[in-house]
Amino acid sequence: MATIHFGGVPETVITRDEFPLDKALAFLRDDTIAVLGYGVQGPGQALNMRDNSFRVIVGQRHGTASWDRALRDGWLPGETLFSLEEAAARGSILCNLLSDAGQIAFWPTLKQHLTAGKTLYFSHGFGITFNDQTGIVPPAGVDVILVAPKGSGTSLRRLFVAGGGLNSSFAVFQDASGKAWEKAIAMGIGVGSGYLFETDFKKEVYSDLTGERGVLMGALAGIIEAQYQVLRQRGHSPSEAFNETVEELTQSLVPLVGENGMDWMFGNCSVTAQRGALDWKGRFREATLPVLNELYESVASGQEARRTIARGSTPNYRQELEAELKEVRDSELWQTGAVVRGLRSRAAEVTPSPSLEAV
Repeated sequence: MATIHFGGVPETVITRDEFPLDKALAFLRDDTIAVLGYGVQGPGQALNMRDNSFRVIVGQRHGTASWDRALRDGWLPGETLFSLEEAAARGSILCNLLSDAGQIAFWPTLKQHLTAGKTLYFSHGFGITFNDQTGIVPPAGVDVILVAPKGSGTSLRRLFVAGGGLNSSFAVFQDASGKAWEKAIAMGIGVGSGYLFETDFKKEVYSDLTGERGVLMGALAGIIEAQYQVLRQRGHSPSEAFNETVEELTQSLVPLVGENGMDWMFGNCSVTAQRGALDWKGRFREATLPVLNELYESVASGQEARRTIARGSTPNYRQELEAELKEVRDSELWQTGAVVRGLRSRAAEVTPSPSLEAV
């Protein structure tokens, strides 16, 4: 463990230096890790653990697209790929990576396999935190832990393959064995985390639901739509509006902010851009603070959970979702984006990499 100061605030983090992979493997050497669900987080976590030499099996419903994906990824039916029920029976650490709605539906079956000594693992605090709505109440004799990578399963896998790692939070909800804390860290190392920071199930889900509805997705999409609309209404072309709103953000600025910080970005742009950003950021902060506070209250009250469960549990949700996504996809904004991405790909194909002599 290491104490790191984040903006002057000390926090305890665990890295692969303090808890190396060999230690994680030794700690879980007697366990069979059953990854239940092969949708969003399942593939990245399962493949990373398999590559890290953990004993991993996958549980997924036969005949689904996710089952077919598992086959393509090399999981073998009857050996490392099973039905959800059989994987839950075979595993000692049950990684509940189904969707939130899927976890609710599968819980009556899953809890029958949570015999004393097993471990129930989550990557989201939703089911436990809102158990008055989900019905997910673990039995007393099992460890209940969480490792939540701070990004998509795709990013988790991509960074792992590249030799890096996605940061993850971890938490212990129930420690029946007396070793749940170490078990959570070992699992976090196993799935390919860069570093681990401790939280609890409630804080994880509150921050996660706020983040994805806020800056990470909802607010980002909303402010993109607003700026694009303003530019188009003021006579700018679709290409110009998209490039100034999305392309420069995603292809240039955000990667640099991730690498160097916002202060570096402010210090390495023109004076015109510096003054504009510094003079206007406060206006945007003050305008959005009330919305974000309202959002957090909606999360904490359980209202967002109720809405999610109600919408996600309707029989025709997939069709409704596709209609919503089609509306986004068919908008001028994102039709323009598809063209810009195509042009970007063509440019990459025809632009030769600089030779060593040229460098």
